[in-house]
Amino acid sequence: MTTNNVDREKDLPELMKAAVTNTPDCRRQDHDLGFLLRYENVAWYEDGIVRILDRRVYPTTLRYETCKSVEDVARAIKDMVTQSAGPYTAAGMGMALAAHAVAGKTKEKQLEALRHAADLLSTARPTTGPRMRRVTGGALRAAEMALDADMSDLTDTLFNIAFNALERRYARMSLVGQHFVSLLPRKAVVMTQCFGETIVGTALRAAKDAGIEIKLFCPETRPYFQGARLTASVAIDMGADVTVITDNMPAEVLSRHNVDVFTSAADAITKGGYVVNKVGTLQIAIAAHYFSVPYFVTGIPDTITHDDVVIEQRDPDYVLQARGVQNTKPGVKGYYPSFDVTPPHLISGVVTDQGILTPYTLSDYKKDETVADFYGGLII
Repeated sequence: MTTNNVDREKDLPELMKAAVTNTPDCRRQDHDLGFLLRYENVAWYEDGIVRILDRRVYPTTLRYETCKSVEDVARAIKDMVTQSAGPYTAAGMGMALAAHAVAGKTKEKQLEALRHAADLLSTARPTTGPRMRRVTGGALRAAEMALDADMSDLTDTLFNIAFNALERRYARMSLVGQHFVSLLPRKAVVMTQCFGETIVGTALRAAKDAGIEIKLFCPETRPYFQGARLTASVAIDMGADVTVITDNMPAEVLSRHNVDVFTSAADAITKGGYVVNKVGTLQIAIAAHYFSVPYFVTGIPDTITHDDVVIEQRDPDYVLQARGVQNTKPGVKGYYPSFDVTPPHLISGVVTDQGILTPYTLSDYKKDETVADFYGGLII
């Protein structure tokens, strides 16, 4: 896996600029969104390479990881090169890369390589494993059908599945964004948590279309600073009023700044209404509940239960530093659970593409069977 540093003005490939020139009726679903949310800047397969924007250093450094093997893609996912919903796209593009590597081999050899790739990619990060397996499992099923139809090169097939999944997910998140914006007053103050990926951009786009002015407070989300670097970057790209606060400031802001809504996306929404999200979500939900600020989660309910959740324990050394600068003396210990779990009684509602549910009525969500042919039903 190699790293490409790209000069913002001179060397950024035209592909990565990805300006939309189509007519409005034919625009891609990432139209008018911030730079981070353009498909080519999430993860993109082309000519035997998957390029992934390194979110660990953006926006101060614009750098892409160039993945030439499935192992490279899995390592990029594991090492947090891509975060939030980015790993799902990386996994889909990684399956296209795996197909390219074995193009022209026997059906058995191709399937063997693709199964290995699926296992490698879906287990790169444990907490997101169930959703990852739907990505890779859907790609595997598509590959099996294509091979049964005597297709010798599955690369285009699996790339198109990954691309179409992006289009479909962004379209559904656009509906989520519209439903979320329907909760807001004409001038809204919103607190976020971490980086909600597509929903950040689609909600801001929907707010602009509806004439709603949003002021965002974004906790920084240590140790990777996704709130400061990613959410705030998308917001400023899209012309929003955005203020970054440190992770120990949410209660103060909630107490004195007339916040209308606290919101986050979710790495998982269990059948029982528990929300698994970036660590720190629980404490903001508690503070929001105390100050009577509603907490609305955005996303699609999962089929897992609370007992299925595995909290990923990441390298504790990251807690002892800030973007590579060591803050502690030798011998000091760190503790780094990547996620926490917020119980349903702290959640005002779950905003989905089908409308707004409560944590106790998630069974009312109707799964769209038409999505089952792509990524096993994955829609976020």
